[in-house]
Amino acid sequence: MNKTWIDRFARVMARFVPDAITACVLLMILLVAVALALGNSPGKVIDAYYQGLWMLLPFTMQMTLIIVLSSVLGSTPVFRKAVIALSRLPRTTNQVVAVGVLLTALLSYCYWGLGIALGPIIAVYFAKEAENKGIEIDFLFFLATIWAANAVWQFGLSASAPLLVATPKHFLENEIGVIPLSTTIWSPAAIIQEIAFTVALILAGCLLMPKNRRPVSEFPDSAKLTEPAEAEEARELTYSERLEHRSFFTTVLCLFFLGWLYYHFRVKRLGLDINSLNTILLFLTFLLHRNVNRFTKALQQAVISSWPVIVLYHLYAGVAGLIQHTSVGESLAGVVASVSTPYTFPLLTAAVGALFALFIPSSGGQWAIQGFVTSKAAMEVGVSVQRGILSMSVGDHMGNLTSPFWYVIIAGIARVDFRSFFGYGLLFALLWFVIGVLVFTFAPC
Repeated sequence: MNKTWIDRFARVMARFVPDAITACVLLMILLVAVALALGNSPGKVIDAYYQGLWMLLPFTMQMTLIIVLSSVLGSTPVFRKAVIALSRLPRTTNQVVAVGVLLTALLSYCYWGLGIALGPIIAVYFAKEAENKGIEIDFLFFLATIWAANAVWQFGLSASAPLLVATPKHFLENEIGVIPLSTTIWSPAAIIQEIAFTVALILAGCLLMPKNRRPVSEFPDSAKLTEPAEAEEARELTYSERLEHRSFFTTVLCLFFLGWLYYHFRVKRLGLDINSLNTILLFLTFLLHRNVNRFTKALQQAVISSWPVIVLYHLYAGVAGLIQHTSVGESLAGVVASVSTPYTFPLLTAAVGALFALFIPSSGGQWAIQGFVTSKAAMEVGVSVQRGILSMSVGDHMGNLTSPFWYVIIAGIARVDFRSFFGYGLLFALLWFVIGVLVFTFAPC
């Protein structure tokens, strides 16, 4: 078989990268050793791990719902028809890559959760339609490309740190004031980064597509996501079963959800967050499935996608606790600040951000830990706080693209082994990091 270097690299990574739980334990061992070496007592280290262990309980359920509800939404006839209609537009392999990346990037720019929830579903449908047309697409590589497109959320409408520092009374207001979005996510540098990375990703997705292409049909569990639900056998229904088939109950729920959404966005004028996104997903799934019976059957199948994260989040949270509640995090950031110059600051800040992101699966939580030191270091080095915020965001998503944590989420939705496309994702992580460091070193912000 004619294997390219990218095929060989991906296969090596698939053979040697540990699963997410094993990787988490290895990170825990490393951080425990570092914490003890820095003078933290064994008792403090153990307590720090336990403080972190259960701090992501709400986040775990939120992400579980995003995964499950996105799968339920993906099985609705309306969603299927919309994505299939878009997937029929491309006529070549390059067009499939370009349209898929642009669609996912647009969703991610609007809200990061949409890219996470719907990106893998889009990849499956586009790959299936391409195969039906005889267009050769390597499904695993295409899935990694679509996942990489989610990176644009870092400077989109749900960017964690920029939104936080633009909010009055944020925890760093006394040090840096309130920073408007016009100087962060809508700065020239951020706009350049979004455009440059999206274009580069499309080009990389087209040029690096493996020669020996595996269609989505080689992955039966994934391909099954594109199949319509099986029709029920004709039989006489009981009274309770007839109730499940009526739209009255889902209509009542939808009206209630719609009322809450109106109150949330129009009356209280609050923004989109994870809970409101899940409410929207829940509203759409009931609305589009039309009755409880169809929703329940889709839900039973969708739950299969969520099993990896139920325990995994808490293990990563324990590792995050070792950074937050010992001197490890502060010491690491302090060392970087002490050796930075205006030209090395973006690189070092992004590198530290990537390292932190390996342990902290929350951009908001990462800013809470790294924000003070990043802002202080930026002022001492003589660059804008905005440059520090945006450089840290580059590192944040570098970490997301290199940690097994998020790959497990994407793989769960697409129903593949995360190791099968992990190696491809590392190449896109490098692309994101290099472009980001260059942009935020030299472009105005």
